[in-house]
Amino acid sequence: MAVETERYDRALLLHGVKRNEVLTLEEVERYGRDSFGDPDYVSIYGLRPREWYARGVRILGRTAVECTRDVLADAMGQTIAANIAMLAPGPRVLAIDPFAGSCNTLSWILEHVPASEGLAFELDARVSELTRRNLALLGRPIELIEDDSLKFLHDRPLPSDRALVFFIAPPWGTALDERTRRLDLRRTTPPVTEILASLSARYATQPLLFAVQVYQKLEHASFSEAEALLDRPKFRVFGFNAAGQNHGILVGTRGWALRSP
Repeated sequence: MAVETERYDRALLLHGVKRNEVLTLEEVERYGRDSFGDPDYVSIYGLRPREWYARGVRILGRTAVECTRDVLADAMGQTIAANIAMLAPGPRVLAIDPFAGSCNTLSWILEHVPASEGLAFELDARVSELTRRNLALLGRPIELIEDDSLKFLHDRPLPSDRALVFFIAPPWGTALDERTRRLDLRRTTPPVTEILASLSARYATQPLLFAVQVYQKLEHASFSEAEALLDRPKFRVFGFNAAGQNHGILVGTRGWALRSP
């Protein structure tokens, strides 16, 4: 019996030969076990890996790394809903994920935000194909468009009678420094800071809430620049991973007033 020597970690699945390969169940569980000591780490859509795999769900190596697993996606969905509850009652919510990947976070946002609708974008054709298939298998009511989200949103209006909730999580790539474990929001693809500025200008007449997925350690100047683009920014870290390896969320609004006392 061959001895397994290759470590299934972020580098292999995101930057290595497994990036664009559909993972087997054994590989998904091995990534969780090798990197986090938990074979069920990549739990998505409310299901553990063996459960979603049995239902026909499939993901690429890059998606296993880039997806937001259930425990975090659920917590972020609850945080977003709690922030919306503090804002003035407005129109129905359209929740938008410009960099959808697995669409897991958007699925949880819709779970926690009442009467919301979901719109997602994924530029990568293979990821889009698999995610659309996964959503159909699980019956998730999300419209997924295979297109460059920022170009699409720049060229076409969204319904003017909706408050817009943008979940911003572009690929981190090398923006997350492997040595310092700090995330630079100006080096994501595209930069988070540019996304916030662009969408704020494009939909300046509508109530906006931005929720940016971030890392526990952030490059200070880039974080300050992102905060400056938001009204009432709030930063929260979720303690689901080992110390120094946790994700968080930066939430802020534009043009959406607080609820009256």
